[in-house]
Amino acid sequence: MDYATTNDIQEIVEADRKNVWHHLIQHKPFESQIDPRIIVEGKGMRVWDQHGKEHLDAVSGGVWTVNVGYGRERIANAVRDQLVKMNYFAGSAGSIPGAIFSDMLLSKMPGLTRVYYSNSGSEANEKVYKMVRQISHKHHNGKKHKIIYRERDYHGTTITNLAAGGQEERNAQYGPYTPGFVEVPHCLEYHNQYGEGDYTKHSLDAIEAVILREGADTIGAMVLEPVTAGGGVITPPQGYWEGVQALCKKYEILLHIDEVVCGVGRTGTWFGYQQYGIKPDFVTMAKGVASGYAAISCTVTTEEVFDMFKDAEDHMGYFRDISTFGGCTAGPAAAIENMKIIEEENLLSNTTDMGEYLMGKLGELKDKHKCVGQARGKGLFCGLELVSDRETHTPAEEKMVQAVVGNCMAQGIIIGATNRSVPGYNNTLCLSPALISTKDDLDQITSAMDKAITEVFG
Repeated sequence: MDYATTNDIQEIVEADRKNVWHHLIQHKPFESQIDPRIIVEGKGMRVWDQHGKEHLDAVSGGVWTVNVGYGRERIANAVRDQLVKMNYFAGSAGSIPGAIFSDMLLSKMPGLTRVYYSNSGSEANEKVYKMVRQISHKHHNGKKHKIIYRERDYHGTTITNLAAGGQEERNAQYGPYTPGFVEVPHCLEYHNQYGEGDYTKHSLDAIEAVILREGADTIGAMVLEPVTAGGGVITPPQGYWEGVQALCKKYEILLHIDEVVCGVGRTGTWFGYQQYGIKPDFVTMAKGVASGYAAISCTVTTEEVFDMFKDAEDHMGYFRDISTFGGCTAGPAAAIENMKIIEEENLLSNTTDMGEYLMGKLGELKDKHKCVGQARGKGLFCGLELVSDRETHTPAEEKMVQAVVGNCMAQGIIIGATNRSVPGYNNTLCLSPALISTKDDLDQITSAMDKAITEVFG
């Protein structure tokens, strides 16, 4: 059977069942109960499965990626044209689309001056850890090597990124981990871990206490998401980011902002950190950079960081790293068109406006359903936390949260939920629809959620 040309979709399903190991899913039911889902087509905000069923996608490809929507011919055409002309050369040399996109990207990121290409968010973050460690050896006798990360944040799927990950269930059974990573507490005020008083101050004091305990002279960097994603869509309390920046400056700690989810428009600004006035030393990005039309990630740094690797007299002094597929030209070619679309269609403004509308609709769900504890988010990146008790903020059972997701899927609406993240706290419904969303799209999404919550929770 020529699977590339067959019209027999069941043959495709059986090939998938027999051969493919899917991500983030238990395969046992595929043996007897259900078929694996095959997504065969997408257009705008909608996708169709192997049965021809239409779904409105409220999670941009399942993992917050397809920012400009499906079926963008101009991106596909740009990639095709570039591949015919020059598809690949190792990143030790440059490429035309790589140079052009770097210029476009840095124009959106004042204060940052250098772009290092690779092919996934995990890899982009790993590059920062390696840069920090090399800086430590080159300039601090190897001592300033530790990296602070935050509870509930997630930075990727490699062993070292799990070492920097604050989600116990994502990390479980994959240790031992890379040493030198130190955790600080989450900043979700809804689940206040400090008691009475100023929550922001408590959160910052807790970070400073860790710095002092470990020794500031041992800490090279701090890696944080601007809005915590898979750990519950957590927007920071007012004043938090100003305080984090001050601590980094006070203790000479490099600040690494992980924009793999929030980057390239998701929150209504080009990058999530720009919502809070942060001046980072590193910014990493991946998912929305090319909206999934090609694999690409970027590690962006300041000139001050870049200069630490310029020493012609030290044969080990440059950044001795390579990303094989960072040399692919498809990524930056797609990213160029992706960025142009966001600009030409005013999608940052749309994201801000539709984000406010979506938060209003989620607020209506909170007013209607006692099981809704809190709605939170920034731009078109929103979460709805479900609880069993509003007074105590006790999380709803995970199986009931997943039942809401399943009910929405049956209605033809794809939403997400925190999954295998924090034990006992996988109770937040996650929404990240494409930046092209309309009020009608968001009405359909929240209407389905309303129906699902009613049927599951009563």
